[in-house]
Amino acid sequence: MKIEIKQGRVIDPANGIDATQDLFISNGHIVALGSAPPGYVADQSIDASDQIVCPGFVDLRAHLREPGEEHKGTIASETRAAARGGITTLCCPPNTHPIIDTPAVAELVQRHADLAGHARVVPLAALTQQLAGTAITEMHALKMAGCVGVSNAMRPVANTLILRRAMEYAATYDLTVFIHAEDYELANNGCVHEGAVGSRLGLPGIPTAAETVAVASTLALVEETGARVHFSLISSQRALQKISRAKYDGLPVSCDVSAHHLHLTEVDLLGFNSQCHVRPPLRTQRDLEGLRKGLADGAIAAICSDHQPHEADAKLAPFSATEAGISALETLLPLALRLVDDNVLSMPQMIASLTHQPAAILGIKAGTLAIGHRADICIFDPERYWMLDEHSMLSRGRNTPFLNWEMKGEVTHTLLRGKTVYEG
Repeated sequence: MKIEIKQGRVIDPANGIDATQDLFISNGHIVALGSAPPGYVADQSIDASDQIVCPGFVDLRAHLREPGEEHKGTIASETRAAARGGITTLCCPPNTHPIIDTPAVAELVQRHADLAGHARVVPLAALTQQLAGTAITEMHALKMAGCVGVSNAMRPVANTLILRRAMEYAATYDLTVFIHAEDYELANNGCVHEGAVGSRLGLPGIPTAAETVAVASTLALVEETGARVHFSLISSQRALQKISRAKYDGLPVSCDVSAHHLHLTEVDLLGFNSQCHVRPPLRTQRDLEGLRKGLADGAIAAICSDHQPHEADAKLAPFSATEAGISALETLLPLALRLVDDNVLSMPQMIASLTHQPAAILGIKAGTLAIGHRADICIFDPERYWMLDEHSMLSRGRNTPFLNWEMKGEVTHTLLRGKTVYEG
């Protein structure tokens, strides 16, 4: 299949491209930019005038719920929602049921994604067996099965010696360790940020120190082991400062932030809004501004969705008893575009945080429009307005605080390996 994408604003931050030009695809790969190759005759033409053509987005954290929690979502349903959001590659954490701690489960997830055909799924392997925090997994076998990193998801590791041994083992096989920075004892079963709003609502809080202590101890182990570490879902300015200093000192560390932590704060919890129950919790306005600044200056490498679909009942209990998480694949692009409208990021910077920068963290060939690379492409209209409503959402989870918001910026086409998997 030969496809030409005509007269779009092609933005490929990985190669410094930002110009209105044509793009040409053949056999699932990009074969030319600007002018067609000799003898090229397109089977299909897509008019991208007044739209942006960029690499398909790479989402560093998306819970797809399968296997084990298909009542919340399936790989087919959630990758279909991802395609609507322009996402062509998703990284899923290992806390499925069964847990991704054997090659068989890792291969199952990828096989189901291939069968669905909406997006590529790359799994993280469990850092410890059954995520119990006591025995290290067979990381080499898991890497051979397609896992791009290791993580203990949101479960604590029993002690720092086990974490050190796991990091040493991961470094041996050149695997990135993905860390959810939260000290389990300091978090103490809290459900909101420990601050004025949490106190007013009478809800148990998670102090900022729960994140900063976990970051500091992990950084000490990075110095000791040389392991490559990525901090997922940083939520506080103080934790980000520690990571920024470590990067300045040359440690192999990186971090990401969820899109909702760049737009919502603890104030949005007022009225016990369970749709804003997330982990890590929404923090202060000062933290939000610090995260935005960190994204602008490069301290934060990527924006992720932290997609967590739930059935309706999961959000209907008293706040502390509800399940944490937001269905976020379909709002990733418009929330990221708001940062451009707010002059936090330029358009190429925003696209970089969703494409080649997260791809580099995963160590995969994605997030670029270079000649010869797979044609994973997103085409979107940055000026188109649309309404997010529960009837139009493709994800099985309708749990989002952005429901019935007017969004700006909508995907018109998503291509995976040169095949159109979404057209809006």
